[in-house]
Amino acid sequence: MDILKLAFDMFVAFWRRWRFRYFLAQAYLSYWRSLLRRSNQVINTWSNGAPLGRRVVVFVHFDLAGEVQPYLLGYLQALRDHGFDIVFVSNSGKLAKEARATLQPLCAAVLTRRNVGYDFGAMRDGLRYVASKTKDVDLLLILNDSVYGPLTDLAPLLEGIDFTKADVWGATESYQNRYHLQSYFIAAGPKALSSKAWNRFWNSVRPVQNKLWVILNYEVGMTRAMLRYGLRCAAVVPYKDLTSRIDPTPLVRKGRDEPEDSDPYIINRKEHLERILENASNRIPMNPTAELWRQLMELRFPFIKRELLRDNPARVVDLADWREVAREAYESADFAVIEDDLQKVLRDRTP
Repeated sequence: MDILKLAFDMFVAFWRRWRFRYFLAQAYLSYWRSLLRRSNQVINTWSNGAPLGRRVVVFVHFDLAGEVQPYLLGYLQALRDHGFDIVFVSNSGKLAKEARATLQPLCAAVLTRRNVGYDFGAMRDGLRYVASKTKDVDLLLILNDSVYGPLTDLAPLLEGIDFTKADVWGATESYQNRYHLQSYFIAAGPKALSSKAWNRFWNSVRPVQNKLWVILNYEVGMTRAMLRYGLRCAAVVPYKDLTSRIDPTPLVRKGRDEPEDSDPYIINRKEHLERILENASNRIPMNPTAELWRQLMELRFPFIKRELLRDNPARVVDLADWREVAREAYESADFAVIEDDLQKVLRDRTP
């Protein structure tokens, strides 16, 4: 049996290695194809005509029908309330008439582009537009529509961005693959924006139609490029702060005769807790916005990942009580827009 197991393990390792190499080869082919495309994929631009201020957001959006879902409107309004001019970049190819009418009072500019190059292609086009309009930006945010929120005031998150301590900030950070700031929320200040590292990286971004290339070279690669050239990168909510909040108490039985829990919610919560404790103790990196969602909510982090509630790609088993945890953390939040969106997008699972 040991020989069979060893042979099986060797086969699995061999298969995984060559499978990755196959997908990596596909990624390189996609990159070379991208050299035949125009880097700028913008097909329509609307502007309110006013100059951009010193606080600017590049907000990346995608919707198959070219609509702007209601859960985004509160986010855009909150950014406006905090003094940001919003450059809205849609990867939808075409925006519905109603969507344009909704966006124009909220945004300084609306760019519609072909869905080529995923989010980073849209980011580059948005940053190019900003650079063409102003050079005097004190705070630039690069955001996308992959989160629900803000569930609470954005002020604490924005106040955590301190350019005397780091030049590029993320809301959260990940050590999966390599250390990187998670791309749904990136903040850059004057030092980064005027640096060769920042401009060299964004000029290198191509409209590559391959997710593996985008993840390795752009999502992870952006942070790596900044660090390589001496810029400091940090997260407002550091990874170590989240892992330090993992509480093992629910796993401790109070007495030998105490019966095992039979409540499925408690069983699932304990199973997930065991998993993240084991990962943390073995220094196995986790995705903070997935595996550590509960710890983020305990800190009143203003966002929850849409993908987590919709698809749960990390197979987090204790999500069923997300509402109870959220209502306790965000007493005044309105979850109706989240519930409405989940009704539209969920398949073969309940919210």
